[in-house]
Amino acid sequence: MAATMNKAAAEDLNVTVEEQQKINRFAQDTSRTTELKEEIEVKKKQLQNLEDACYDIMLSDDDCLMIPYIETKKNLQEGIDALESRVASIQQVLANLKVQLYVKFASNRNLEADES
Repeated sequence: MAATMNKAAAEDLNVTVEEQQKINRFAQDTSRTTELKEEIEVKKKQLQNLEDACYDIMLSDDDCLMIPYIETKKNLQEGIDALESRVASIQQVLANLKVQLYVKFASNRNLEADES
């Protein structure tokens, strides 16, 4: 009986090339999302450091340093926004892939990101 169940389970897990490509894409996109989130955190830290430096500049009353600050802050914020947009786009693709893969593999595959 156990041999019959194992054989049936093995038949259910036959993976087509297209399905394997989806699994690979899912893994790559999940990894890329993690990298982008780390990059966002670095840029947010840079932005916080810049804002701290701006506060120090304002205390010293040196207006000539404010222009580079404003430009740098704008560039950092645009970079953060672009990265967050890429993360959102990848997460949309991941959600679609997850639905497709769950249809085939149900609970035989763990498709949840480790959020620790």
